[in-house]
Amino acid sequence: MITAQTKSVDDTRELAAALAGLAKPGDLILLAGDLGSGKTAFAQGFGAGLGVQEPVVSPTFTLVRTYQGRLTLVHCDVYRLDHLQEVIDLGLAESLDDGGVALIEWGDMAAPSLPADFLEVRLEFSDDQPHDPGRPSTDADDNERVLRLRVVGPTWSPRQSAIAAALGRWAQ
Repeated sequence: MITAQTKSVDDTRELAAALAGLAKPGDLILLAGDLGSGKTAFAQGFGAGLGVQEPVVSPTFTLVRTYQGRLTLVHCDVYRLDHLQEVIDLGLAESLDDGGVALIEWGDMAAPSLPADFLEVRLEFSDDQPHDPGRPSTDADDNERVLRLRVVGPTWSPRQSAIAAALGRWAQ
């Protein structure tokens, strides 16, 4: 497990961009965390790190968006799906076969229907206070996040040291 801490939304994006530098064709990254924890901000930074020029936006209602960069980024949000079969029907495995990188928001909910070879990035609020996603952020601490990265499977395991090195600035 690799643990990192960011101080702002931009800092979370910078961390994700650093991680994108390690991405390879076929990579699967699962984003987990509460509403408002920074999953979409992470996706935006990751896209920027891949050289995506267009704005990366939440795919909440469209479920899947695709962006072109150094690698194709397939950005999914499975929050609204009710059954694991719906995740299978999205064809994410096929997008990985085509050399893309899949980034799945709420990916921990879909993990049982995905290949057991992924990087899980869990974003958490850094304080012990419960977060109210309906309340606008007013304090700097509202934007601090703890990220816990867990490698699963043969694709990501050999890169664990490289991940730790790339995220060294944010190491906790």
